[in-house]
Amino acid sequence: MAKTEVILTHNIVGLGAESDQVKVAAGYARNYLYPQRLAIPVSAGNKRRLEALRQRRAEREAHEFNAMSELARGISKLTCVVKMKTGEEGKLFGSVTSGSIADELKHQFDLSIDKKKIHLEHPLKALGDYEVELRLHAEVITTLKVKIESTTPAPPPAEVPEVKETGRGKGVSESPRTEKRGRRTEPRVQVEANPEKVAKPEKGPKPAKVQKTEKAK
Repeated sequence: MAKTEVILTHNIVGLGAESDQVKVAAGYARNYLYPQRLAIPVSAGNKRRLEALRQRRAEREAHEFNAMSELARGISKLTCVVKMKTGEEGKLFGSVTSGSIADELKHQFDLSIDKKKIHLEHPLKALGDYEVELRLHAEVITTLKVKIESTTPAPPPAEVPEVKETGRGKGVSESPRTEKRGRRTEPRVQVEANPEKVAKPEKGPKPAKVQKTEKAK
């Protein structure tokens, strides 16, 4: 494949920046770079434009550095909350990646950050607080606070029986009293006999009645 050397007039990611002289495929330069005015052929006349291109490049890079520095200061004050479903013992269903953090930054703060600038050593797979490094620029690095929370409701706490203090000691649980509804019966009171009280004598047989004799006339 034939190659040709061009002078870039704009910053092209993965290829170069203004004033850089790079070799590209002849068809790529002819069909894309030249029509889009992203590059010019290398020639004696075009080389005289290099100084102007270098000046424009310096101004652009300074502007990008200032903008990314200001953005970094703002991001360092933010806390990005990511909500995930969890199972037993707080284990996540899935993991939090650079892409999911970039989506939350856009959703919560309307910040468009390329996920390639969010650097994670490995996906986050547990609840908690993290500090994630963001490389916004070759010379600008900041830290974003990320908080992973669960959307799964916590189970209700187990009921603990009420413990009351007794005369014998503490820690004895008293079973709840159940009240029986109905007619209340008065307790019978047994009266003890008085030992000092003398027993009454038994009654004897009644005397026979004497018939009256008739008076003499």
